[in-house]
Amino acid sequence: MSNKESSLTGFSVVFEKEFYDIMRSVRFTVMLILILATAAISLYISAVTIKNYVSEDSFLLLTFFTTSKDSFPSFLSLMSFLIPILGIALGFDAVNKEFSQKTLGRILSQPIFRDVLLFAKALGALGALAIILLSLFLLVIGAGMLAFGVPPTTEQIGRALIFYFITLLYAGIWYILAMLFSIIYKQSSTSAFLSIALWLFLMIFWSPISQLIAYNLSANELRAMNIYSALSNVSPYILFNKAAIAILRPTTRSLGPVMFYQMEGAISGTPLPLSQSLLLIWPQLTEFIALIIFIFTFGYIKFQRKEIRM
Repeated sequence: MSNKESSLTGFSVVFEKEFYDIMRSVRFTVMLILILATAAISLYISAVTIKNYVSEDSFLLLTFFTTSKDSFPSFLSLMSFLIPILGIALGFDAVNKEFSQKTLGRILSQPIFRDVLLFAKALGALGALAIILLSLFLLVIGAGMLAFGVPPTTEQIGRALIFYFITLLYAGIWYILAMLFSIIYKQSSTSAFLSIALWLFLMIFWSPISQLIAYNLSANELRAMNIYSALSNVSPYILFNKAAIAILRPTTRSLGPVMFYQMEGAISGTPLPLSQSLLLIWPQLTEFIALIIFIFTFGYIKFQRKEIRM
């Protein structure tokens, strides 16, 4: 057996166990029903709202994701709220559950390395998230085609797939973050509480706090807006919404302060090509991936140094 094969011993076993445990868990079923129910209501309201504009919108199926009516939020708003809950629900006891049940020592007594165990657990959960989100997005596109009788164009399919990838990254950040807390703290209740507290802080309070910091650091309005834009990007919630809006609304030309010369020659309301929209959200995608790598690396180091008793 080669060194590469021996170093990955047990990966597939742990991956499959984590994947099937999540797919068959009660909490996953409850979250799945909640997401499907709220998504169905949101999509029905969107269909009723935009049915009169079939011939006026060349990106009709993308509008399906962002249309809201009165006080009921859009599909995008619901996903930005529910996806973190799903990620936290799957990750808050990913590691400390093994400690409390005293199974971690028995697992690592087998020819399985610690890093293999951690990678397999994370990828098993991300695989489950990828399948449920893909199923949800296919249901949305199928519902849109049934409601309007309009097949999606190649560009709409491309934008929907990129939106799916952004949503998966968004879910992955919250899962990895909850997993980090489950490594640091032995009590599942503590890791769940801290994960939810951080989610609420970044979603509700971070934007006004970063705005307050920005305008206290600089009296120049444009400079303050640039500082605020940079600080607000710390929040995955804001990153997700910026990237999603730029992809789902092709007329979006900027995600931050815009200088007058940047709009020179631009025709208002003209959609950007997919390649230009990708360039627009490239900083957000890079930050998403960097956050996932940073959080997972920190959790990896903490797990490697953790004392494990049989």
